Amino acid sequence: MKNRIEALFNRKPNSVLSIYFTAGYPSIGDTAQVIKSLDKAGVDFIEIGIPFSDPVADGPVIQRSSEIALENGMTMKLLFEQIADIRQHVSPELPLLLMGYINPVLRYGLDAFCAKAQEIGIDGIILPDLPMQEYIEEYKPVFEKYGLVNIFLITPVSSEERVRWIDENSNGFIYMVATAGTTGTRSDVTSEQEDYFARIKSYNLKNPIVAGFGISDKSTFEKATSIANGAIIGSAFVKSLTIGGNLETEIEGFVSSVIK
Repeated sequence: MKNRIEALFNRKPNSVLSIYFTAGYPSIGDTAQVIKSLDKAGVDFIEIGIPFSDPVADGPVIQRSSEIALENGMTMKLLFEQIADIRQHVSPELPLLLMGYINPVLRYGLDAFCAKAQEIGIDGIILPDLPMQEYIEEYKPVFEKYGLVNIFLITPVSSEERVRWIDENSNGFIYMVATAGTTGTRSDVTSEQEDYFARIKSYNLKNPIVAGFGISDKSTFEKATSIANGAIIGSAFVKSLTIGGNLETEIEGFVSSVIK
């Protein structure tokens, strides 16, 4: 069976919307409800954030959500338990990805992590601090064994040589980090970023490009997807969730504000 990520971009090559959220936030038991509500609201794919005590790529909003999730008692084991039957409650074609850092994955055990992800119906993994060469030499066979797509990131300072190397060793999509800073620190798309987007597009890569970091609303989503195949919203979405709020209503309102 074709991976759901590849199938998505074959079916919808442009204006793809992904939402990132932190598992176990705003409350410990909200993980599955957030996924179901995002699916119902019309998101194209979902990134489930694995809380970590030192999320170096994330800005203050996601850092704080990770801290709260850990304080709530979120663990990798609990996350897997919470989404064990998630495929029974979402659209069959919806891609689900896990995003986090390599340390918790290694502590859980790489093979056990990938096996559990496959069992649940996860399609891809994003580990920003996993070195490309290390992945190719050590981890790629395990990911492939369990049918998981590994997503790599490129940044404004990535050379054409590196971008093409990542493209050659990737499938699914390439995560184009829109800014050299952390997540959630900008709320607009600058002319420099537009030039960077255009440079990456000019390479005619084989993989779709999805922009993230600094995408926060309808305007920035439309700017990013005028060049990239899709865009990811993280901090702005996490910020929109309130502890004790009506998640389905909040999520429907946020997604509608971006795509309608």
